[in-house]
Amino acid sequence: MIGESPHAKESERVKRAQHTRTGRREVALAVLLLAPLLYLFLLHAAPIPQDRGYHLFADARAFLGLPNFGNVVTNLPFLIVGALGIERCLRAPACGARLSWTVFFAAVALVSFGSAYYHLAPGDDALLWDRLPMAVGFMALLAALLAEHLSPALERPALALAIAAGVASVVLWRMSEDLRPYIWVQTAPFLAILFLLAAYPGRYSHRHYLLYGAGFYAVAKIAEHYDHGIYALTGTAISGHSLKHLLAAAAPYCVVLMLARRAPIAKP
Repeated sequence: MIGESPHAKESERVKRAQHTRTGRREVALAVLLLAPLLYLFLLHAAPIPQDRGYHLFADARAFLGLPNFGNVVTNLPFLIVGALGIERCLRAPACGARLSWTVFFAAVALVSFGSAYYHLAPGDDALLWDRLPMAVGFMALLAALLAEHLSPALERPALALAIAAGVASVVLWRMSEDLRPYIWVQTAPFLAILFLLAAYPGRYSHRHYLLYGAGFYAVAKIAEHYDHGIYALTGTAISGHSLKHLLAAAAPYCVVLMLARRAPIAKP
């Protein structure tokens, strides 16, 4: 019996090492995504209620008969960015996780309507329609990232499970007044972005646009936190929450640019 050549043995050794490395990365990713959920429900056992002062925004001025004008009209960029993203997905069939990206941009467009509706008369009932498309968008983003970095075969089951988790997080919040599931839905995709970019080789170029998007969203959350302070600092020109809408819309626009500019990366 003729033994394997040294080249064949080395090739097999490399394949085993790659398989082991891939398995470790997937375990690490699973731990990263599940750890916040376990923390919220095991270590932070108490429910996290909605802050009663959440609906008291700095800018409540009406204009042209529209209440809370600033916080309502600054949702228009979400509709524009969502439409641009959907058009990109329809025009470029080979855009990777096409279905997940299309759902993501559709959710971004719907945020424009849900958030505008909420800001016309802020309250928990209206906030439900703001958070539903946001949760679906976050989870579609996660499904797209998993499909493009792990396996395209994961896309449809991952997207179905992710959307179900996103919708459930908002419904559970509304039924139980507990924000913990929704907090996880907002956190998981951004943890995934950082880990996947660091640990996995890219199948497409221009992945760094995901970091730009994450950065815009992080700054948007800061602006939201300093709603009243920014309103005062700008001489009531714009509130922190209105600014948050504009910055948050820039985040998915970074994804539009990524899809428009990227190309498949040839395997070595």
